[in-house]
Amino acid sequence: MAQTNKDKKPEDFNWNRVFKIVLGWSAILVGFFLIIIYTKSNDPKTNEVTFDQYQKLLTEKKIESATIKKAETNYEFIGKLKAPETLTIGGRQVTIDKISVYLPYTNADSALLKSWSDNISTYTFEKDDGGWVTPLLSALPWILIIAFWIIIMRRMQNGGGGGTKGIFSFGKSKAKMMSGSQIKVTFADVAGADEAKQELSEIIEFLKSPAKFQKLGGRIPRGVLLLGPPGTGKTLLARAVAGEAGVPFFSISGADFVEMFVGVGASRVRDLFDQGKKSAPCIIFIDEIDAVGRHRGAGVGGGHDEREQTLNQLLIEMDGFEQNSGVIIIAATNRPDILDPALLRPGRFDRQVVVDRPDVKGREGILKVHTRKIPLANDIKIDTIAKGTPGFSGADLANLVNEAALLAARRNSDSVTMKDLENAKDKVMMGTERRSLIISEKEKKTTSYHEAGHVLVAKYTPEADPVHKVTIIPRGRALGVTTYLPMDEKHTYSKEYLEAMIAYAMGGRAAEKLVFNEYTTGASNDIERATSLARKMVCEFGMSEKLGPITYGNKQEEVFLGKELHEHKNYSDSTQILIDDEVKKIVIAGMDRATKVLTDNIHILHRLSLVLLEREILDSDEIDKVMRDEKLPPVEKEQDNGHNVEETQPVQESNVKPETTVSQN
Repeated sequence: MAQTNKDKKPEDFNWNRVFKIVLGWSAILVGFFLIIIYTKSNDPKTNEVTFDQYQKLLTEKKIESATIKKAETNYEFIGKLKAPETLTIGGRQVTIDKISVYLPYTNADSALLKSWSDNISTYTFEKDDGGWVTPLLSALPWILIIAFWIIIMRRMQNGGGGGTKGIFSFGKSKAKMMSGSQIKVTFADVAGADEAKQELSEIIEFLKSPAKFQKLGGRIPRGVLLLGPPGTGKTLLARAVAGEAGVPFFSISGADFVEMFVGVGASRVRDLFDQGKKSAPCIIFIDEIDAVGRHRGAGVGGGHDEREQTLNQLLIEMDGFEQNSGVIIIAATNRPDILDPALLRPGRFDRQVVVDRPDVKGREGILKVHTRKIPLANDIKIDTIAKGTPGFSGADLANLVNEAALLAARRNSDSVTMKDLENAKDKVMMGTERRSLIISEKEKKTTSYHEAGHVLVAKYTPEADPVHKVTIIPRGRALGVTTYLPMDEKHTYSKEYLEAMIAYAMGGRAAEKLVFNEYTTGASNDIERATSLARKMVCEFGMSEKLGPITYGNKQEEVFLGKELHEHKNYSDSTQILIDDEVKKIVIAGMDRATKVLTDNIHILHRLSLVLLEREILDSDEIDKVMRDEKLPPVEKEQDNGHNVEETQPVQESNVKPETTVSQN
């Protein structure tokens, strides 16, 4: 398919077309000036004679009248003869009745004026018009007006220089079209979404060989809706489908349909689908379709606002296709719960493909894709990083690799090492280190006991997740951070596991009370997490023996705003009291459990806190050695931009989303 202006990249600039345009306009302007000069030039019968011929005609009184034009340095004499004369001009005999000659005078003195008065009946003086300069200056305002008018008309027709913002282009689609040859993304560039790729492979087969399906009476899904959290690669998948199929690809955002003028959104929808039908087979990709596809009837303007008109037109266009028109709609959203049911019905979006966060195998594939163009050291273990980044999306992993490359560049290194990836992972998971933050010794000691309390309770609670790393170096908004990495991927959680999470969340507060006999604000985040989890156990998970397997509270959401406004209270005040009592009971039980563990192992708590104060960072292996009272190797330090960075051991291999406890002291 031929490339359009919108398809062309900057490196494909058409210099031949520019040359033709410049040459054409130059020819028009030159012709315009020549016409002006010609019309203002002398009479074609006027001939330039020599000064001697002029003197002879003047003294013989053969000049009837004359016009003298004063220039900068001389005079131009234009005279009309009383009768035609035959003179030798340019080596040939010419009969003329008008002459012109340039006189070598700068000023008309009395003698010159007397010779004209004595020999010429009438003569007049005129100011020279400057040749072609005067016509140019006189025509310049008209040239500017015409050029301005042409530019305005072209912008109105082309929509603002090739875009869609012209005065006559409100109803034009803002979709960017790329031909199949321009799209370089294929399924080889997509990792961690094998099921989604398999679902979309049928779309590719249909676009490549539609007859295969048509002869059996099959109909390919007219629309495919990609669902999933942000950063999981929905847009990348759509581009890969177009790249694999080698067909034109129209890309537009749901917000591009909505405009301040009534009816513009619906017009843009019509224009988009008209373009798609002309380029069939093709793919139309609508990103963030929830911006235009929200549930109808919940808008601020009632049931007749601009957004709903746009949605209605979209519904009509999607269901108005011929059965095998070759136009396939792919849409992406991370809010499928607020989409209008009419948009999701068969015949519009027949198929819904979930693009979820990748598992450990998918994360390894994604890391390999993002590290293809990055020089890696020999000690790199991609599988280890994949196991240590549970819950990361494709965008998170891309950010991690980029952070590692920046850290390596900061060290003036030629390659990215395993340590760079580890430090980048810690930065992404726990926040940036703030070593410049001034903390008093008392606060630092309180933080060390707080974090040691988290670690110790997690270690002595069988159902708890293994501790991955603990630090008392301020990161992000926290003064200390403890991270946990579960051994197995969990999709459902038992009551015992949730109670264990509450117990080690309260471990920091219990340690502060046990050692210093005081409470600090550092446990506020822990208390918030523990209370929220306990309330879900009671109200949503049915894990309270007293209240039973009943859900308390219905969430009421305003679909138009796309967020939860309040929770409807569908239970009595007495039940509310029971809920509060059960929540308090669960949290207090977790606090008591943490206190008992720390009391029974107080000597290990002191030892762990002292080592943490000394080294500031401990990984899982070092924590185990401290608990066994083994001697740790000396801390290796390297200089990095003026800061001392501690050398840590490789992370423990695990493959589940981390549960991070953040404490601020």
